[in-house]
Amino acid sequence: MNEETKKRCELLIHNRDRVKEVFPWDGGLIHLACAGILTAKDKVVEEKTLASCKQLLKQKVGPFSNFRSTARTAIVSMLAASEHPKQTLDEGLLVYDLLKKRFWSSTHLALAAMIIAQMAESSEYEHIADRTKAIYQRMKSDHPFLTGSGDSAYCALMALSEKSDGELIEDAERCYRILKGDFFSADAVQSLSHVLALAESSIEEKTQRTIDLFAQLKSSGYKYGTSYELPTLGVLAMEQGNLADVVHEMIEIDTWLSKQKGFGFFSGISKKQRLMYAGMLAMKDEVDGDTLQTSAITSTVSLIIAQQAAMMAAIAASSASAANASS
Repeated sequence: MNEETKKRCELLIHNRDRVKEVFPWDGGLIHLACAGILTAKDKVVEEKTLASCKQLLKQKVGPFSNFRSTARTAIVSMLAASEHPKQTLDEGLLVYDLLKKRFWSSTHLALAAMIIAQMAESSEYEHIADRTKAIYQRMKSDHPFLTGSGDSAYCALMALSEKSDGELIEDAERCYRILKGDFFSADAVQSLSHVLALAESSIEEKTQRTIDLFAQLKSSGYKYGTSYELPTLGVLAMEQGNLADVVHEMIEIDTWLSKQKGFGFFSGISKKQRLMYAGMLAMKDEVDGDTLQTSAITSTVSLIIAQQAAMMAAIAASSASAANASS
């Protein structure tokens, strides 16, 4: 593992431990997902910054707001990663109000609002909110039993794309039909198809790369998760370069992580979840000076998609644990 990658791994652990100090009652997967948000922006966060952003959120929204439910720690981490936390939160709340006119309020809608606020100009908020709803309705029409509130965040990412609504929906549907026979969970495959619809390459290429990446990991003794982890596999498949190199780097990172505190047998982080983070750490979010601007944008969007998928996995796991505890 090269020195730069090792630094990213160490930064993830540093940020995870800081998040854990400020939010000790959250699960380990939440801590890790939030650390991923910070690490993707090369942010070395300290407890003081997180505590300040936590207090800012408490001042801005009431205790029953979806911004302070299971998404609270993620939103605080987004604020801590921002150069202007108050402005970022104000813009996120503005987008949330627009989305609430079009959707039922939910934790996922709060995350969607924060994504839009960070990636779009304020003059575009209304249009993107409209487009998010339009994409969701078309998705719901195609898959009424699979599409739910959790898909609103993916619809928001799709609404930020330069592709037309028709292109996105058709692309996602074709990817879904190709991949549904390869993975068990239809819901996870639908989320994966949303991710792949954002990629510019042909449907045949991106679906085959996804299948090949899964197969190469499996043949190396590493089975990638096929539930909430699956969308991130699509992000990795979208990365340019040789898949064998991606697999090699993921295994190197996973091996290193497995020896660190909080990633072992008793950590609450499964091997499949750890492998997902190894993949995220293997992603290249820095481009050379002579690389086209579009490549930089694509890489940034890929990281945001990966963060979103990881965050949804963490929230789902947290919600499931809470449900089991109350039953």
